[in-house]
Amino acid sequence: MAMASVRPGTGQPMGEMNTTPLIDVLLVLLIMFVITIPVASHVIEVGLPGKAPPPGIIDPVTNRLAITGDGKALWNGAPVSEAELGGILQATAAMKPEPELQFQPDQDASYDQSARTLALIKASQVTRFGFVGNERFGQFDKAPTTP
Repeated sequence: MAMASVRPGTGQPMGEMNTTPLIDVLLVLLIMFVITIPVASHVIEVGLPGKAPPPGIIDPVTNRLAITGDGKALWNGAPVSEAELGGILQATAAMKPEPELQFQPDQDASYDQSARTLALIKASQVTRFGFVGNERFGQFDKAPTTP
C-alpha cells in the first residue's frame, strides 16, 4: 500500500522518495564496518640492555622485596629503583637454583606501587615467590567508636 502526501498549497501529490530509512540503514552499516576494523597496533620491539645488578646484592637463598609507605622499593633493605629492580629480578630468575623472593608491602604502601611491582615480578618470570608479613593483618577489628 503506497502512501502519497499532498504538497501544501498545490494540491498535487509529492513524488519524492523518503530518504530517511535509507540514511538510517547506511549509518548502521557504517557503524558495523567501523566496529569490525582491527585495531592498528604497530609495535616495534627493541631489546635494550639492562643494567647488571651490583654484586653481592642478591642472596642465593632468600631475597626480600619490601614496599614502604612512601613508595620506595627495598631489596634486602637497600633502596632500588624500578629499573634496577627489573634487572635484579631477571638475574634472580636466571640463577640455578632460583632463590626465593618474599614480597612484603607495608600497610601504608600505595596499591598502585604494589600492583606495578607485582607486574614487574610477573614479567621477570620469577617462579619462587611468596607474600610474607600478612599474618599481622589477620584480625580486622572495628575501630573504636568515640562518644
